[in-house]
Amino acid sequence: MLIKYLSLLSTISEKKILCFPKSDFFIRLNPRFTQRMDNKPLIIFVLGGPGAGKGTQCEKIVQEYGFRHLSAGDLLREERRSGSKDGDLIENFIKEGKIVPVEITLGLIDKAMEKSNVKKFLIDGFPRNEDNLSGWNKRMQTKVDLKFVLFFECTQGTCVERILERGKSSGRSDDNRESLEKRFQTYTNSTTPIIDHYRKQNLVRTIQADSSPDQVFKIVKDLFQKEGLS
Repeated sequence: MLIKYLSLLSTISEKKILCFPKSDFFIRLNPRFTQRMDNKPLIIFVLGGPGAGKGTQCEKIVQEYGFRHLSAGDLLREERRSGSKDGDLIENFIKEGKIVPVEITLGLIDKAMEKSNVKKFLIDGFPRNEDNLSGWNKRMQTKVDLKFVLFFECTQGTCVERILERGKSSGRSDDNRESLEKRFQTYTNSTTPIIDHYRKQNLVRTIQADSSPDQVFKIVKDLFQKEGLS
């Protein structure tokens, strides 16, 4: 009798072990369900030299795939125009082709992400230096899912031609040859090492961007299909 009783308890215990954690087991095995539970925003960093076509391609990606485009430069210019206490500092940094302190830029990006109903972001023109990268990792790394870095590679000659043409109507204080030289120097010295950093992690997806916007976007679409984003 005692042996039968102990055998019955063992059977019940085994069934509890098998049945009780079933939902938790399902969550752990089903990545789609886990992803919804985590609810982390999906991030694609968009980098490239001045005039590489980052903004143009981001607009096309937004229309095709429903991402939210956050341009670090546009956010800073908007903050400057708003009469913010940081407005003069932002203006001076932009005109000199320098990189605005990460506390300001990252604060604007974080605020824009929190306000957005869309949770898929193209973050254009960030991170641009070691300070940006360090600030992002401290504040945002665990809060988001970084998919990859979309790097638009373009010859300097093509970039200069595009920017000078844009400068005829853009009204931007940095769309001129003097500021452009400083911006390229900053890009080479500060942003290229960031691209190399992510390349070592196999996170960089390079797009040759010297062609027309439509031709470049065909390559982008092929990449997005390959990455499972279409």
